[in-house]
Amino acid sequence: MNTSLYPAQQLRRRVLTWALKLRVNPRVVRIQKMRRKWGSCSSAGTITLASDLATRTRAFQDFVVVHELLHLRLPSHGRLFKALMSAHIPKWRELELLQ
Repeated sequence: MNTSLYPAQQLRRRVLTWALKLRVNPRVVRIQKMRRKWGSCSSAGTITLASDLATRTRAFQDFVVVHELLHLRLPSHGRLFKALMSAHIPKWRELELLQ
């Protein structure tokens, strides 16, 4: 990853890279201050990530990004959602504990 990018640009690039892998197309990617969570996905296709996510490890960033992008396909946290999380982020359950 290009370290000359601003943190928000790096996160946005990470989202777009994963979106290609997951074959999803977020309509908007927002990076903003969030108090209670690391990210969200709206039913309109907007992915919002906490600006301070940029200070976390790449593995944790990937966990949050993939989690939100998968919601573009599956709104719930059912069995298929969890299986896809495991396929793309094998240690996601450990990362989830770091929230």
